[in-house]
Amino acid sequence: MRAKAAQSAAMTMKKNPGTGGSPAIPSAPGRRGFLMGSALAATSTLATLCSLSHAAGAAASQRMPVIFIGHGSPMNALADNAFTRRLAAWGGELPRPSAILSVSAHWLSRGATGVGMQERPKTIHDFGGFPQALFDIEYPAPGHPALARETVGAVKQAPVVGTQQWGLDHGTWTVQKHLYPKADIPVFQLSIDYDQPAAFHYAVGRDLAALRDQGVLVMGSGNVVHNLRVTDRGTADGLTASRPWAQSFDDAVKAALAGRDDRALVGYEKLAGAATAVATPDHYFPFLYALGAAGTSERAKTVHEGFQSGTLSMRCVQFG
Repeated sequence: MRAKAAQSAAMTMKKNPGTGGSPAIPSAPGRRGFLMGSALAATSTLATLCSLSHAAGAAASQRMPVIFIGHGSPMNALADNAFTRRLAAWGGELPRPSAILSVSAHWLSRGATGVGMQERPKTIHDFGGFPQALFDIEYPAPGHPALARETVGAVKQAPVVGTQQWGLDHGTWTVQKHLYPKADIPVFQLSIDYDQPAAFHYAVGRDLAALRDQGVLVMGSGNVVHNLRVTDRGTADGLTASRPWAQSFDDAVKAALAGRDDRALVGYEKLAGAATAVATPDHYFPFLYALGAAGTSERAKTVHEGFQSGTLSMRCVQFG
């Protein structure tokens, strides 16, 4: 009965029809909608289960770092480029985690935060208009229900609801495919409550920091500059943006990270170029989860930077 209560949330999806024959990715916030409703009542039940699962996440002897990945187009799952080669190398440099908690721009919720409880999360192809080869990809990593239950108890900002719905969307699996191609590390996702402001997402990230001591790699996956309405498709990947506003905002984020000016990054609307660079915050919010999960004394290391489609920042960062 408890399991059924924990699964009572309803999922809705809305496809973006796209324009001009371009591949379509569902648009926020209707896409990936996770309507919690009566599932909030299940939160206290799940929280009582957390004490049963301490041993499950205690395998690692060191505190795991935190990472943020600018994931760009789903086609990066198939691509051999500077970004994907850097991801492959990065996976070998990171200490091996007991599990990965992914906060992806492609799972938005309304009214509460969800966490995936699946033992075998499905690979979600949450896009349209791309080659069949992309839809044929499966990323069969196991989930980690015990650590998902730990997450329910770890987040103090608001209730977290465990659910069997969702799985691994392209914000997660397209990068995990390069980081950990064997799919042998458990992965589970946390949704983004899109009704909440930036400061809330940063605060939830701070709560997630406790999981790092249990061997969990906390990963945000989005893009600090992301506005699909003003990309320059066909522009070659490069170190600089094709439009000044994209470069200005990315530079401002880089500078704030260098000084760990978290206040400026949470108040991103005041940064140069923000109105266009973050026209909707769905791809920026995952960055705030990673920023929050990192201790304020931890230096931000740039792992990769540059732009795809002219204006999509591919900035990737590691803390710790």
